Amino acid sequence: MVGFRAAFLNETTKLMKKKKILAAAILSVLAVVVGQVAVTAIKHGFGLRVVGSTEFPLVVLSIFVYTILPLFATFVAIDMFNGEFSANTMKITLTRPVTRFGVYSAKVLTIALFIAANLFFVMGLSLLAGLMFNPSSASMLGMLRIVLSYSSSFLPVFVFALLVVWLCNLLRGGLAVFFLSILVFVGFTFLDIVLSHYSSFFITSMFDWYTLWISEKINAFKIMRQLLIMLGSGIMFFTAGYYLFDRKDI
Repeated sequence: MVGFRAAFLNETTKLMKKKKILAAAILSVLAVVVGQVAVTAIKHGFGLRVVGSTEFPLVVLSIFVYTILPLFATFVAIDMFNGEFSANTMKITLTRPVTRFGVYSAKVLTIALFIAANLFFVMGLSLLAGLMFNPSSASMLGMLRIVLSYSSSFLPVFVFALLVVWLCNLLRGGLAVFFLSILVFVGFTFLDIVLSHYSSFFITSMFDWYTLWISEKINAFKIMRQLLIMLGSGIMFFTAGYYLFDRKDI
């Protein structure tokens, strides 16, 4: 346990030093700012109130969860696996007093931490922007819906990140993993439209899983079904990724 904790702290420290974290933060801020400027322009230009203070974060989430978040989660996963193999720094990591499973788990947990932190960072920014420009529409129920929406968005994006981790250990080149991840994302999105009856089996179709939690009539059966599918997919991707990682020659 001590070795795993040290490995996790090491991976977190390395992640915090990467420029991609700063880029993700800047793009997140820009996304919120641009969204709020557009909403304010429509409100003052046409006299229409598009969204309220507690509705604006949900609009931001609907875009953020399909663009910036999975993109940078992919970048982080590639850096942690393919990047270290290419730079020959994985040897140093594996010489520490921790098992390969401990190293692999620490990397995956760090990716999960990045996704969660990015989600709640954007949630705080968008909520602050909504309250600043439209404070009269705020409500406690609206706040709870926002927290629930952003919290429930973590799992589907994390499962997609586990898919990318598996690809990272399947292929040596980071560029190949990136383009293949994009193709998988686009392919799943296309299949979700064409084969809508089987959309529950395409992980990208669950990026809007949060909508099931905040709908007026909660469909508990559909929530549980998609939860089990995501958990099963996540376990398979995690296990397959570790199998490949454990067999790699350093």
